[in-house]
Amino acid sequence: MKKIIAKNLLEINAVFLSPNKPFTWSSGIKSPIYCDNRLILSYPKIRNLIKNTLAETLQQHFPDCQYIMGTATAGIAHAALVADILELPMGYVRTSSKTHGRLNAIEGKVIKDSRVVVIEDLISTGGSSLKVVKALEEAGFIVLGVLSIFNYNLSEADGKFKDNNVIYKSISDYNTLIEVAVEMNYIDKQDISKLKQWKNNPYNQDWINA
Repeated sequence: MKKIIAKNLLEINAVFLSPNKPFTWSSGIKSPIYCDNRLILSYPKIRNLIKNTLAETLQQHFPDCQYIMGTATAGIAHAALVADILELPMGYVRTSSKTHGRLNAIEGKVIKDSRVVVIEDLISTGGSSLKVVKALEEAGFIVLGVLSIFNYNLSEADGKFKDNNVIYKSISDYNTLIEVAVEMNYIDKQDISKLKQWKNNPYNQDWINA
């Protein structure tokens, strides 16, 4: 299933691979990959595949889930779709509290001790996902884990989630994407080393001229 999803993401340009003309992230990091999973919503068949796979994966790994929380903004729609399938309450978490009204960071009913799974569109370094986890825990939720559509397979994320004792799962990932991209002739085989070099250390920009 990871390969099927990776293929679909490439076909609709929800994920771009560009090892020879890198993208620049907001952090300044040069990257051979750019991900925009909001495009999934515009393709009903792929949207259904994603929502059903997320729901099945959630039930498999987090069977005690009582509440779905999306991450603002890209995770909100996917969280709503999964919550609808599983007939569970749903809300979402902002990266920071509002500066007006009730100043909420969490939108939706707060049910303390409710077991919640966070739906995320993408995990890169894991920092933003863990901020959401912290906000939910501070509000009294019991966070079972984080479930994402895509994962960059960065060791930094592995370390952060492990240090914070948070389980995370993804329905497709960077390693799978590279494999599928070669099979589709989306990239040349000689580009694989560049893509792997970036993943091993995204802060080292030597891969660009490799």
